[in-house]
Amino acid sequence: MTSKDTSVRVLLVLPMYGGSLPVGRYCARALTRLGHVVETFEAPEFHQSFEALRRMRVSRERLQYLENSFLNVISQAIMAKVEAFCPDLVLCLAQAPMSIQTLKRLRRDGVATAMWFVEDYRLFTYWMAFAPHYDFFAIIQEDPFFDELEAVGQSNALYLPLAADPEFHCPMDLSSVDRRMWGSDLSFMGAGYPNRRVAFRRLVNRDFKIWGTEWDGDPALEALVQMNGRRLSSEECVKIFNATRINLNLHSSVDSTSLVSNGDFVNPRTFELAACGAFQLVDERALMADLFWSDELATFRSIPEMEEMIDHFLAHPEEREEYARRGRERVLADHTYDRRMQTLLDFVAARREGWPARRGGEEFFAEYPPELRDKVLALLDRLGLPAQTSFDDLVWTLRQQQGTLSDVETAILFLDEWRKQYGGKRA
Repeated sequence: MTSKDTSVRVLLVLPMYGGSLPVGRYCARALTRLGHVVETFEAPEFHQSFEALRRMRVSRERLQYLENSFLNVISQAIMAKVEAFCPDLVLCLAQAPMSIQTLKRLRRDGVATAMWFVEDYRLFTYWMAFAPHYDFFAIIQEDPFFDELEAVGQSNALYLPLAADPEFHCPMDLSSVDRRMWGSDLSFMGAGYPNRRVAFRRLVNRDFKIWGTEWDGDPALEALVQMNGRRLSSEECVKIFNATRINLNLHSSVDSTSLVSNGDFVNPRTFELAACGAFQLVDERALMADLFWSDELATFRSIPEMEEMIDHFLAHPEEREEYARRGRERVLADHTYDRRMQTLLDFVAARREGWPARRGGEEFFAEYPPELRDKVLALLDRLGLPAQTSFDDLVWTLRQQQGTLSDVETAILFLDEWRKQYGGKRA
């Protein structure tokens, strides 16, 4: 297991867009809170250029060639970041623009790689090509996915359900203006999958607001879709969760004939709503019983049952409050990104001998005079870094900070520049 006194360097590779993008940002925050040194590869900065390629009037074959070439350039940029940052672990989120060639090179160079595949493996099948080239593969589903990963050569798979960030997903005191704007008896925040479109047509005569994208082309729901169906920020989602009396949480399905899919994985909205202390009605999932007790989430197994529960809980606000309170307590205890990232790092450490490699922090700081050593230790504590942090990791963290430098921070950065100029020994 990774010790709380061990600082790990993590290069976190984000996708250019999509649902796993905010998950990646929550992971970065969690790893930083845990005292690790985190560098984020901002793939979203390349998204506009990637979309520009798709708007070109060229043949399908030429477009595919250009897209592949563009993704190869991004992979080379990731490799350049690896060479500059020297991470202990490269952690990729689902849809991260990482090529198989780059993964092979990282394995050859001894750099540990992991992906958190926060998608439905039955629907998004690109994992078949990529999973064997990652050293570790975290998933939000269980069997038979484990068996299928084993069949393609990935034996270091870890069940890692989604989570919430309590510093971000939390109760809010909203103004009356915000409550009118973001609130309603019922709301749903998410994309317009076929099962949701059909199910929500039964609710058009209620005080119901639909938020999110991909709802166009449905006249029955058009009046319910807010803000012209634009993509909402994570901050706006938290306001909606807090302002709504009953947040509907119907997991997605491309099958419009089966409105409640009875699937396995639990979506991030379940954890985020609970962390906000918001009440939700959520369809039952096969893996949900391992994550929440029955009195922590109000669940339904059919759309008629959902409608009955809407009527009941609108009439009983005290019951809504109890579910919300218990659900929030469970998330804070067991389902935070801090816990997920610690679980992942412990899994890597258990299966990779000698990981992470020591960087010599203890020996370097031992050479400091007592007064300066105390100041450095106080600085490490303020930055949330463990006492055994290496000099290089401390320098890297300081360079990510903003604002005026203290005397000890200035001295450390000056010493780093002196060592670079005069060939001093690296810690």
